[in-house]
Amino acid sequence: MRHSTWAILRLRFQNGLQYRAAALAGLGTQLFFGFVFIMVFEAFYAFGPKDPGMTLEQVITYSWLKQAFLSLVILWMRDNELFQLITSGNIAYELCRPCRIYDFWYAKLLGQRLSSAVLRCLPILIIVIFLPAPYGLTAPPDAASFVLFIIALLVGTLMVVAISMLIYISVFVTMNPSGSILLFAVFSEFFAGFLIPVPLMPDWMQRIVYVLPFHYTVDFPFRIFTGHISKLEAIQGIGMQILWLVALVVVGSWLMNRTMRRIVVQGG
Repeated sequence: MRHSTWAILRLRFQNGLQYRAAALAGLGTQLFFGFVFIMVFEAFYAFGPKDPGMTLEQVITYSWLKQAFLSLVILWMRDNELFQLITSGNIAYELCRPCRIYDFWYAKLLGQRLSSAVLRCLPILIIVIFLPAPYGLTAPPDAASFVLFIIALLVGTLMVVAISMLIYISVFVTMNPSGSILLFAVFSEFFAGFLIPVPLMPDWMQRIVYVLPFHYTVDFPFRIFTGHISKLEAIQGIGMQILWLVALVVVGSWLMNRTMRRIVVQGG
């Protein structure tokens, strides 16, 4: 079973690398929105509070990291093939596979995200590194911070896939992918710090954000890169990431098994 899951991940990754034209189009879009976010934050820092919690250079780097690794952190990225399987009743074919459906779908979604990120992240990072100050990407303070960022980003990506699995599981009940995506994406995107870095939020809202797992997928790894989070806090946060990841996978797997036992497929 483990061998087949890795094979699915590899095949999905290789298949995703073929969509180079789509990646090129997405590259331009992500650069455009990166500049839009930066201009908004520039205005905020020019007329906002004197001590917002992060420097403008850190927020700009944060914004470029969001665009470079967009495929790894967004929840509205979806696989319409899986939604079609659920809503059409063709899920019956998935049940015939000699592997757990949760593992199979998790590997497919992870491979899709990794291949998209590989095609887009390096070109974006190369471009923004050479932008003039303060609009360019600022390097992390040291090598240790960069290593901790990579670890946090990878664990955060696994968390994103585990959360997205809950979206697909919910469609078995709602039979409406649009509603599930809208609910999860809007809620998690804000609380993950995708729209606004968590330190720029009011104190009362930050307390809510830190209770939820979403900020570990976006805000936490990107603030490690900028040096806003110390190495000790980063190590402790990665430990919390792993605990949340295990909890999300266990709950998702349990819900999937429970759903599969109750599923009814009609037709001939």
